[in-house]
Amino acid sequence: MVTVVKRIDPAALTLKDQVVAINRVTKVVKGGKNLSFSALVVVGDPEQNIVGYGTGKAREVPAAIRKGIEAAKKNLVKVNTKKMTIPHTVLGRFGAGQVLLKPAPEGTGVIAGGPVRAVIQAAGIPNVLTKSLGSANPHNVVKATMDALMQLRDREEVAKARGKTVEEL
Repeated sequence: MVTVVKRIDPAALTLKDQVVAINRVTKVVKGGKNLSFSALVVVGDPEQNIVGYGTGKAREVPAAIRKGIEAAKKNLVKVNTKKMTIPHTVLGRFGAGQVLLKPAPEGTGVIAGGPVRAVIQAAGIPNVLTKSLGSANPHNVVKATMDALMQLRDREEVAKARGKTVEEL
């Protein structure tokens, strides 16, 4: 099933950004070593349940972060939530990274490690249990978390896919 993702205009949102990882990269050339930086950034609007991620590369850290934020604004997605948590358990995958997200009762909070926590908080989900499986590479973990969030379906979508009404489910 192919889902059509419509572009979300970042100008209408109050986006908060969070740097997940900064990597120092060295390229060896004839004249010596060229040093640059790579930044992985997550941006989101917690009130609207919208989140996105991006990477930026530059000679200085602030420039790399700025480029990462601009890239993240270009791939924002809306996350389906159920009041204070997620509608159902889901497993997101990317490369060797896997992230398991489980609904949690109110008052639990966000039980998550670094990269997963950044994405969940940017998406504005207050109560969720997570487990990062496989790769601990921040890039793969963030992409696996985004994959999990995009798999979330609300009752109306499930009912429509099954050709039933919401009451029949």
